[in-house]
Amino acid sequence: MRKSRIYIFFLLSVIFTSCVPTKDLIYLQDKGNSNNEVVTAAKQKPYRLQTNDILSITIKAIDPKLVEMFNGTVNQGMVNITAEGNYFNGYTVDDHGNIRLPILGEINVLGYTAEEVRIKIEKMLYEQFFKTEAGIFVVVKLAGFRYSIIGEVASTGTKIIYQDRVNIIEAIANAGDITVVGDRKDVKVIRTYPQGSETFSIDLTDSNAVNSEVFYLQPNDNIYVKPLKQKTWGTGKTGVESLTTILTLFSLVTTSLILLQL
Repeated sequence: MRKSRIYIFFLLSVIFTSCVPTKDLIYLQDKGNSNNEVVTAAKQKPYRLQTNDILSITIKAIDPKLVEMFNGTVNQGMVNITAEGNYFNGYTVDDHGNIRLPILGEINVLGYTAEEVRIKIEKMLYEQFFKTEAGIFVVVKLAGFRYSIIGEVASTGTKIIYQDRVNIIEAIANAGDITVVGDRKDVKVIRTYPQGSETFSIDLTDSNAVNSEVFYLQPNDNIYVKPLKQKTWGTGKTGVESLTTILTLFSLVTTSLILLQL
């Protein structure tokens, strides 16, 4: 009788320790260390261009014919906005930090923000080719917000989102969400700078994650979601799965012992 209780206790212990707790699955929980009455500014530094970034640049004027030569064939008509289209039609920052525009030639943009590049191009156009009356209007954007995500998510790989600001929740949702056995408490964000790279950790189960410096991503960030220990054990994600695995193992051991005694 005592042995039976021990076996039952052991079985229940294994089931409960091998399941993934609900608190490990819920995003942005209030863990008692947040103040809902205080609104803090988002910690997002302006992104500064790096080599291999791709820019989408459009130059407009009151009379469109005046700027046709600056746009070349890239912005004439409707352009199909795809990753492939951006690669072939956009302006890639080369290893020297330059982009090459029609007529204007090479322009150094390394370390500039998109807004600073827009101002720089407008200034060049007015100084070299146009008067104020021409009404020059320049649009400079990154050709899609690109990031990579690996680990315990539904869809890994390099992703592109066509918006200016992307937070980590949006990025993970775009990858199909973190799986049940993914560690939401220690998501790694690897950020590249001209001088090297830095790895950050963010707990997405804590509501204070919105105050993290990596809650808002920067282009070319890499996200890694590591697995929970439950996946390593291989016992199952829920109590039912764990019980099924344990019973199967128990049945296998029992059958083996019976066969050995024959």
